[in-house]
Amino acid sequence: MKSFIAFLKKEVFECIRSGELTFFCILFLIFGIMNPAIAKLTPWMLETLSDSLAEQGMMVTEVTVNALTSWTQFFKNIPIALIVFVFLYSGIFTKEYETNTLILILTKGLSRYKVVFAKFFVMFTMWTIGYLLCFAVTYGYNAFFWDNSIAVGLLPAMVYWWLFGVWIIGLIVLFSVLVKSYTGVLLGTGGSVLGVYLISFFPKAWKYTPTTLMESASLLIGTKSIEDYGIAVLITILLVVICLIVSITVMNRKQL
Repeated sequence: MKSFIAFLKKEVFECIRSGELTFFCILFLIFGIMNPAIAKLTPWMLETLSDSLAEQGMMVTEVTVNALTSWTQFFKNIPIALIVFVFLYSGIFTKEYETNTLILILTKGLSRYKVVFAKFFVMFTMWTIGYLLCFAVTYGYNAFFWDNSIAVGLLPAMVYWWLFGVWIIGLIVLFSVLVKSYTGVLLGTGGSVLGVYLISFFPKAWKYTPTTLMESASLLIGTKSIEDYGIAVLITILLVVICLIVSITVMNRKQL
């Protein structure tokens, strides 16, 4: 346990020293501010463009913005933040392979499964901190300008999208163990998400896929019931566990 904590501290301090923690805090903070800002500016932007749109035969009617508008923007922007997260952390194992530091760590007695858990925990923590920061900033501005009670099902929607991000982290860990290249991790993670997304188009399959959780924003306008996503949540948690189990199994048998 001491070796795991020591390695975990090393990973955390590395995130702090490299500026990754600061970068993500700033990134998610910006997105948190952008959500209500875009909502507030929408009427002004449409009014500014009204003459140009009228010339093209499009009439601009009065637009009413509220907390729901801002939360809709939140679920449009958070995928961008997640993509940035994936691009940055897809090399969390590959840089260890390139510098041979992983071999050095393992020769000192650290078990391979502890390396997998530590890497997963660091990414899990970074994603959670950033996501909650973005959510808290958006929530605070919305409470100041409007009324958050209009956003029905906001808490489940927030948790579902966070869990989708955790599944992505599981995929990053899995493909980081399976392949040694940064590009391979990106392709494996992106390909898996795309494949699962395509599967969700099959009849009734949307209830059983992690990509269903991306649709959690629809809870805000009450188009889906909360129970509809229960099976997808359980399957997503199971897939995260499977990713970790497979990663540990492959890591234990892998020649470094």
